[in-house]
Amino acid sequence: MITEKKNVLIIGAGISGMAAAGILCKRGANVTLSDTKSEAELSKKFDFAALKSAGVKFVFGRQEESLLDGVDLLLLSPVVPVAVPIAQAAIKRGIYVTNEVEFAAELAKSPFVAVTGTNGKTTTVTLLGKLLETSFAKVGVGGNIGVPLCEEALRVGENGVIAAEISSYQMEAAHNFHPHVSAILNVTPDHIKRHGSMDVYQAMKERIFAAETADDFVILNYDDTRTREMAKRAKGQVCFFSRRTNLKEGAFVEDNCLVIKWQGAEHKLVTIDELGIKGGHNVENALAAAACAFFMGVSAAAMVPVLRSFKGVEHRIEFVTEINGVPFYNDSKATNTDSAIKALETFPEHIILIAGGDDKGTDLQEFMTLVKERVDELVLVGAAAARFREGALTAGFDAAHIHEAGYSMEKAVELSRKLAAPPQIVLLSPACASFDMYDGFEERGHDFKRIVTNMAEGKAS
Repeated sequence: MITEKKNVLIIGAGISGMAAAGILCKRGANVTLSDTKSEAELSKKFDFAALKSAGVKFVFGRQEESLLDGVDLLLLSPVVPVAVPIAQAAIKRGIYVTNEVEFAAELAKSPFVAVTGTNGKTTTVTLLGKLLETSFAKVGVGGNIGVPLCEEALRVGENGVIAAEISSYQMEAAHNFHPHVSAILNVTPDHIKRHGSMDVYQAMKERIFAAETADDFVILNYDDTRTREMAKRAKGQVCFFSRRTNLKEGAFVEDNCLVIKWQGAEHKLVTIDELGIKGGHNVENALAAAACAFFMGVSAAAMVPVLRSFKGVEHRIEFVTEINGVPFYNDSKATNTDSAIKALETFPEHIILIAGGDDKGTDLQEFMTLVKERVDELVLVGAAAARFREGALTAGFDAAHIHEAGYSMEKAVELSRKLAAPPQIVLLSPACASFDMYDGFEERGHDFKRIVTNMAEGKAS
């Protein structure tokens, strides 16, 4: 039991690591929290005073193996791979290595509904939380969405439910995580640098249902070949969802209406036109969220008003404002090509696209083929600009319509504003991570919105 360990070393002084440190310290553990970054650098984002007062010991910078002396448990933050030397040394010493997701599961007295996938997790989990609120007095929403699961598990307590966004990173050091309902939305190339291969990346995703039993449920995307094949390895009851296939049983679209058919009963939800979130990818997200809620006992009637009113989440094809009749959209959460493809598919044509950033090195062919079809002007930023330019040219995109803004979002937005005229739209959908210019996609999205809003209001950025 994690909560019974007395000497705990936590690696990674981020949101989840700090939350776990606080809870473990209150439960009587001797906690050391270590991060390779300096205290001065981390103090710009986090306040360590409360944890220091509570007795947490901090070690910043180089992590010597001596940190493991006397340690009973090593808890990794999601951003820290199991492959780091300190974790590998702990394993060799026989120290139990786990993470905050496993800790949250041990603390929880209410069931988890866990969602993973390359794209769509945040939208699906946010919508799922609102669907669950129609039937549960206490609902937690946490995980990769930016709220520590361990804190949500304690807050919810008994007789509630916890909607968890789970990344592949969070499954690396999880051993016994057991949601009652799990969902895998899709699996496309992402985080290959971290995991080494697509097969390992997929295996991390599949861990979300590895501890389930026949009393549990697995929601899988029928339209995604990789997720469809996972049904063969699932121990729980499998429910497929699809926006392209009329299934005999599952969650799908029939006559333009979202429906759930299960054990001979049909439950109609809303039409695609009534659905508050737009785009084919969001039809999939809504089907997955509805299926998860259904197996937690939420009725179709209770879901309908939520599905109609929910308008999505920040940084995911988020309307910002109009400038001279041209809409600007913030899709900063598109940190890979598959996610950016879904954004491009939402708008049929006449797109001014701002793309680029911290290059993940994924194949660009499918993305750039769609860019050629739907994008009028391509504005490139960040470290990926040169490779993205080459990929666009290879796909046949006209070089005269490719523009580079260096490492300046302000320049990218200004270029886009000058190029755009109705009926065009300006879309920030980078298809890249943000760490060459920002601390995360949220900071990138906020900066984009700030610049666009200032331009709309005639202010200097």
